[in-house]
Amino acid sequence: MKHQLYNPNFNFISKPESFNKYSDREFLRYCLGATMYMPGTKQFASKIISGAMPGLTTIVLCFEDACPEDKVTEAEENVHKLLDSVTDAVDSGRLSPDNVPLIFVRIRNLQQFVHFGNELTKKQVRSLAGVNFPKFNTSNGEAYYQYLSELNDKFSEVIYGMPIIEDPEVAYKESRLNQLLGIKSILDKYHDLVLQVRVGGTDFSSVFGVRRGVDYTIYDIMAVRDCLCDIVNVFGRNNDYIIAGPVWEYFRTPNNPLITEMPKHSLDDYLMKRLPIVNYEIDGLLREVILDKANGFIGRTVIHPTHVKYVNALMAVTREEYEDACMILGSSQGGVVKGSGSNKMNEIKPHTNWAVKIYMRAKAFGVIENQQAYIKLFS
Repeated sequence: MKHQLYNPNFNFISKPESFNKYSDREFLRYCLGATMYMPGTKQFASKIISGAMPGLTTIVLCFEDACPEDKVTEAEENVHKLLDSVTDAVDSGRLSPDNVPLIFVRIRNLQQFVHFGNELTKKQVRSLAGVNFPKFNTSNGEAYYQYLSELNDKFSEVIYGMPIIEDPEVAYKESRLNQLLGIKSILDKYHDLVLQVRVGGTDFSSVFGVRRGVDYTIYDIMAVRDCLCDIVNVFGRNNDYIIAGPVWEYFRTPNNPLITEMPKHSLDDYLMKRLPIVNYEIDGLLREVILDKANGFIGRTVIHPTHVKYVNALMAVTREEYEDACMILGSSQGGVVKGSGSNKMNEIKPHTNWAVKIYMRAKAFGVIENQQAYIKLFS
């Protein structure tokens, strides 16, 4: 797969690189971008094979919240058929291996995971990138990863796991730290099987009986912001784990809103001052992704196809960021140097972790000229 294919004529400073489930994990964990959830009952194989959504690179077929309990068996059968169809299409030459999205399943619980896993075949696993573990905590996490490890051994394949930290025990302040440290201990044990850490903003909000409106971001909801802050503190140290942002709940059709006037200032400036770019729903998403990047999150969960190109576009890196990152990573000594644009200092050692993130994001999502180029990319 490759990001930004919805706009094939865009002129990148440096184009996004290709990736698939077999790419080096250190690179792949930066590549997921907009990860779209859909019910496990969704008939989606034909869209994958036909390339109907060129911007969509990562999907999750859900057996949990998006799937009624009485439909789980049907959903499992559907996903097995989908994985067979995708692999068959690759083997017959109807689908290039480079055009297979990263396909994940979100399991319901351990029992359902084992039931689904026992029915997997070697052929199906070739098209399965990984498994998302909902409401991941210290009580269920070890068992999830132990069985995932067994599947990897059984098929001699790579199947990644992604914990979703959204459990009430993490939301509650009195139990949060013990939970997060316990979760990290589990993930450290299975480090090479962890692709990303994901978070559930909607579940955290539910605990406190709140819901952000279209004019607010998840970072405005204080109790949820507190949870996210501690998750970043525990899992984001030294880029140990890549953390993805939570879902944005609002959308509007039509699919391609027109931008009639290009902003006269930077995208960040417009969004933070609540000046209109696209529409209320998309502007809210853009504003939240801007804050995701400021806080170290990379990519996010999406639940509507109209969100995909906006999230992935904003993951691209500006030329100035990229040049600063290369300058920092290319230095063999410490110290301070004047940054690209002659408007900032680059302090080599303190800025190294930031530079690694920027460099890897640039490989995954591309390098663009400046802030206004974001709008040209997604419009």
